[in-house]
Amino acid sequence: MSLTLARLQQLKRQAGGVVSRPSPPPVASNGPDIDQLRSLLRLRVRAPVDIGDGDRSLPGMEIAPGLHLVEEFLDDPVPASFDGAFDRGETIAAEDLLFFDTETTGLAGGTGTRAFMVGAADWCGGRLRIRQLLIARTAAETAMLDALAGWVHPRTVLCSYNGKCYDAPLLATRYRLARRAHPLAGLRHVDLLYPARRRYRGVYENCRLATIERQVLQVVREDDLPGSEAPAAWLGYLRGGDARLLRRVLAHNRQDVISLSRLLRHLSGLEPALA
Repeated sequence: MSLTLARLQQLKRQAGGVVSRPSPPPVASNGPDIDQLRSLLRLRVRAPVDIGDGDRSLPGMEIAPGLHLVEEFLDDPVPASFDGAFDRGETIAAEDLLFFDTETTGLAGGTGTRAFMVGAADWCGGRLRIRQLLIARTAAETAMLDALAGWVHPRTVLCSYNGKCYDAPLLATRYRLARRAHPLAGLRHVDLLYPARRRYRGVYENCRLATIERQVLQVVREDDLPGSEAPAAWLGYLRGGDARLLRRVLAHNRQDVISLSRLLRHLSGLEPALA
């Protein structure tokens, strides 16, 4: 035992005063902990995307990289003007009206919410012209804003449903972030939600556009995709999914702007055309 102790002291002097104990044998491992590695690398695991049948075709034409325009005309005779008394305003020339509605990535508003689709309708050549802008990639937003700006002029009268509180402020934010002049600023804006509320509050369960369509305009939507599902349809397409749900969003938006034109007829004292 004394020889062993002496030998240890000798080894300690030779090593400069440090004696290293042998390392324990390595513990067998089945490989790295994947969840731990993801946590360390802060990787986000996305849910798999249902690509459906792979049909990614969108209607209309691509007028700029990632920006699609869908346009059609409906036979819809238009009066020369509308009596604006229902909105406590002056007479509205039909040729100046622009009905519009947006589909967005959420309802919270703010800089994180964007409009990925804008639908508009106006009377052109005695027919109702419906135009829809859809961005198929986020980089196309500025092109969409520029295209929308070309649809208005100083005499344009905007017409929406709850657009004063939601659609118009959201677009104003997007124009500001894109460093573009806001073309809707200063234009007269007729928001049909308010006269509809004055006339039908307490008559129906609520004054949502879908309710007014069904009860007043006799519009019954078939296979309609609720607006609340529109953000998921667009994001799914951006992530490689098919276009089926996105085409249904286009159909929903199309009916919105048509209904606005018919609701204006009704509120101003004209008979609405059936859908």
